[in-house]
Amino acid sequence: MDDKISITICGDGGCGKSSITLRIVRSAWTHDYDPTIEDSYSVTRTINGQTYSLHLTDTAGQEEYRGMWSAANLTSDAFLLVYDITNAQSLQNLDFFAELIEMEKENRQEQGRCWPAIMVAGNKCDLQGQRQVGAAEGLEWAKSRGCGFMETSAREVVNIEETFASIVKRVVEAREQHASGMRPDFPSLINPTPHNQRASAVPETQQSAPAPNITSDAEKQRYSQSESTATSPQKKKKK
Repeated sequence: MDDKISITICGDGGCGKSSITLRIVRSAWTHDYDPTIEDSYSVTRTINGQTYSLHLTDTAGQEEYRGMWSAANLTSDAFLLVYDITNAQSLQNLDFFAELIEMEKENRQEQGRCWPAIMVAGNKCDLQGQRQVGAAEGLEWAKSRGCGFMETSAREVVNIEETFASIVKRVVEAREQHASGMRPDFPSLINPTPHNQRASAVPETQQSAPAPNITSDAEKQRYSQSESTATSPQKKKKK
């Protein structure tokens, strides 16, 4: 079994991509905002008894840096799309990254390669008083595009490990389907299912939960609690 998994983390600047990354790598959090161009880290995690080596790439979110996105970022096994629940525009801006990933999916299909796993994280869920994006809205955006979904808080350590465990399991599932000749049943990222055909989202009454942990019902049945172990990170800065 291939135990190496590459994950590209993308989203608007200031949405907490680096904070999530540093939580998973160093179990640390910082409130200082230092715009990232690109940082790379390596960690290990044990999921369902299998140890995986994760290569994480924390990418630039600022619009002026998006042209620096390298083709290598799109070759990842998985993508984590992060938005800020206190900034409604940050969810809409995920469309930019979704379009890039959709083109990559089409390329992989033509070349007979495995599709990437995709997870959406609504970050800063500890800031309930400043919320602009309801949990139901984020879930609907993700589910209509075939993505997994969780709300996270890097500051309060909510669903950080769980998010990456889910990503690993989705990658493993995609690889198994590819090996068996099955095509993953993922909707288009840029032409999602029509509104009246979408699966129902989480009721609005659940949006006020202090630590929401939201995935699809199917995902809840598939995935069990994961076991995690961290190792020292390796960081590379590109300028």
